[in-house]
Amino acid sequence: MTNDIPAAVQRTLDAIDRLDNDAFVAAFAQDGYVDDWGRQFRGPDRIRSWSDNELIGKNVTFTDTKVTTPGNPITLLTQVGGDGFNGPSHFTFDVQADQIASMTITA
Repeated sequence: MTNDIPAAVQRTLDAIDRLDNDAFVAAFAQDGYVDDWGRQFRGPDRIRSWSDNELIGKNVTFTDTKVTTPGNPITLLTQVGGDGFNGPSHFTFDVQADQIASMTITA
């Protein structure tokens, strides 16, 4: 990874690496959301539930992660592994006031 990744995004990635759902949810703003291929999950309770079922609860791994679009929003391309979806995905993060306002997952 590079220093071009905002601290809030790095905290999110670190939480995913540690499979730490509390830290993952805490990285988001109170009204933040996850957009998983068009399905939106807004607020801490819905983000936690989504992660339990789709991300950290599926023992997700990210490998070969690289920045494809720098700035804010920032887009990362990563190889997703684990007990759920496996394959390449783009994750676009919008950071506001050092918290994740949104995380959008696309092909």
